[in-house]
Amino acid sequence: MRIGLMGGTFDPVHLGHLVIAEEARHEFALDRVIWLPAGDPPHKHREVTFQEHRYAMVVLATASHASFDVSRLELERAGPSYAIDTILHFRRQHPEQELFFITGADAILEILTWRRHAEVVQECRFLAVTRPGYDLARLQTVLPESYLERIHLISAPGVDISSTALRERLRNGEPVRYLLPETVESYIRKHGLYTDEMEPGGTAVGDPR
Repeated sequence: MRIGLMGGTFDPVHLGHLVIAEEARHEFALDRVIWLPAGDPPHKHREVTFQEHRYAMVVLATASHASFDVSRLELERAGPSYAIDTILHFRRQHPEQELFFITGADAILEILTWRRHAEVVQECRFLAVTRPGYDLARLQTVLPESYLERIHLISAPGVDISSTALRERLRNGEPVRYLLPETVESYIRKHGLYTDEMEPGGTAVGDPR
């Protein structure tokens, strides 16, 4: 089997994420794509939305796809979520299977700052998703050849959507239809997420943890 690991804060999950996962699944013949909402992402410099909301939105977004699964691994792990811990967990569970870590090309540029990055690169292959017009030469100038051999680039259509822009649109009362799955948009509206009425940590006022 070939297993894709799709990590991220997914704050919120959107159609761009789904396109990336499906393109990776198709292009590299992945048998499963496991979505891994992050608990305490060490590279984020802002407070993220309460993890149970983010988990629920990913479950809703992926429910109709037979090859997509959602894991609570990083949500239930104490402390920051590091890629090496997640990859080794799945390596122990699936010692004979190929692992592919799906992420953005910009995140790959920072891989030398990741914890135990040399081990990370040896334990799995990377599927780095590029946006339209992305300068591929940036990877070659930053990363050593031994790392580049383990990285495969994917140009996925229609991925120029960002969670940051969606949060801003929701905060300003602007439409997000056709940028999010309808089930995710409904969940956001129901729980009052990404509005001025949010409490610190991304929990809507009056919404119990």
